[in-house]
Amino acid sequence: MAFEYAIALTGSISTGKSTVSKILASYGFTVIDADTIAHQMLDEQHQKIGEMFGTNIVHNKKVDRKTLGAIVFADVSKRKKLEALLHPLIFDRIKQLSKEEDRLKKPYLIDIPLFFENGRYPIEKSLVVYANKEAQLERLMQRDGYSKKEALSRIETQMDIEEKRKRATYVIDNSGDLTHLQNECKKIKEIITGEFT
Repeated sequence: MAFEYAIALTGSISTGKSTVSKILASYGFTVIDADTIAHQMLDEQHQKIGEMFGTNIVHNKKVDRKTLGAIVFADVSKRKKLEALLHPLIFDRIKQLSKEEDRLKKPYLIDIPLFFENGRYPIEKSLVVYANKEAQLERLMQRDGYSKKEALSRIETQMDIEEKRKRATYVIDNSGDLTHLQNECKKIKEIITGEFT
């Protein structure tokens, strides 16, 4: 059975999920990363994506993610079209990896950015990486060079972070510095390992 020992690791854009993922992996947690799988699927499906959104976004059998992102973030119907193609494929791959992990009978994380939004994964426990909207905005503008308007439009395609926080089984607060974040991760690691032993 898939997803039995899984914990969905989620958050919102620029809340620090990747950093948390690395820290928890260093504590021995296996992390299945939906984004990495999504990138693999994008390239595997480059032909279909070229047909859907224009062959100019495919170079050497690889999809130019930045150009595709600009297209789908500007048009909801195009985003839905892309999701309809990719999400079932990503789900199947994650389910397969999850079954392999469940055989070990210990907790592992599946990093799913849109866990609450798409409701596709039958995972009972979730870990939300939290940072308030102001911090998200600032980090996104700094990291990717977006204008405030571009950054906001990306943040607003996702469920509000406060709502995710309410729904979470566990929360890691990433409002402080790296030391604060490491302490938060350590606490969560102890809670999770305590519950599963």
